[in-house]
Amino acid sequence: MLNALAYVRISDTIHTMPRIFDYEKVAAEWLRQIRGRRSQVAFSRRLRYKSNVVYLWESCRNWPTAAVALWAVSRTGVDVRQRLGRFFREPPSWLAEDDPCSPQTVTRLLNELRGNTPIMELARRMDVSRFAAARWLKGEAQPRLPDFFRFVEAASLRLLDFLALFVDPAALSTVAEGWAQLQAARRLGYDQPWAQAVFLALQLEDYKRLPTHQPGWVAQRLGLSLDTEQECLALLERAGYVRTLASGLLEAVRVQTVDTRSDPAASRKLRHWWAGAAVDRLKRCPDRGMFAYNIFTISHKDFERLQQLQRNYFRTLRTIVAASEPAEHVVLTNLQLLALDSESEDAEDTDVSS
Repeated sequence: MLNALAYVRISDTIHTMPRIFDYEKVAAEWLRQIRGRRSQVAFSRRLRYKSNVVYLWESCRNWPTAAVALWAVSRTGVDVRQRLGRFFREPPSWLAEDDPCSPQTVTRLLNELRGNTPIMELARRMDVSRFAAARWLKGEAQPRLPDFFRFVEAASLRLLDFLALFVDPAALSTVAEGWAQLQAARRLGYDQPWAQAVFLALQLEDYKRLPTHQPGWVAQRLGLSLDTEQECLALLERAGYVRTLASGLLEAVRVQTVDTRSDPAASRKLRHWWAGAAVDRLKRCPDRGMFAYNIFTISHKDFERLQQLQRNYFRTLRTIVAASEPAEHVVLTNLQLLALDSESEDAEDTDVSS
């Protein structure tokens, strides 16, 4: 199964950029949580250092590389390989082959996150030189932990989810508010999926050109009932995702990329819901959209190739969406690729990050 990330666009100037964090403070607080109840001296010794290197890390005076930081996590008894696998939901094959705390794994992880994003674009998002980004991707240099976090956010917009693999983000003062907002956005998406589309409709250029908010405009544009529009707007306003301008128009006030895979059961329900929404539009508007199917036989090897092709397509789709402006359409894409034969009935249900 393919499960898209929900793109929430706030303005034509900032929607493609990652969130802004104090990455050094994030790294220091993250390391402090990894240390737990151990003293800095005791944890330094556990990491086989003679000096109190943990104090230097947590005071932002020195930094471990990402590989060393992951190794430090492993020294607390955490299965780093298993945690990294959860980030992908379908662990890449190289994760099973390599030491999960090695520089090689970090390099492969960076390239996996990068996908098809040009190095120049990544460097721009991270505010680093193209040379530095290229060296990290080639494994010629290892990023310090703050730079690694900066890369994760720039490449995937999912730094908060990465931090949550190992600690509770609510315990990190630098990201606690953002984590609470992200969780609220997920709950909103689970409770009323149309709220996501309504939120995006408020950012369409046609809506922004209205003299004031017109009840029913969004409903008509999205093919919804007026009651659904009003319910979604009420939920969005209550959650603080929109505000009313002096003109009376509603404005989105938060930037977020919502990965709906954190709750597998709710995520599966959402996939079913949006697939049903597509079927409904196929019945009502068969000429508005692209609907097609094909049934065929294929080898195991080529079936795996098609699955990878779908993953690559979603990565390319994400790159196009992130760079697209102005906002002129609210679009739903559903992709299905599954084996119908009984031999594959027990195949694992797989989400693919976009």
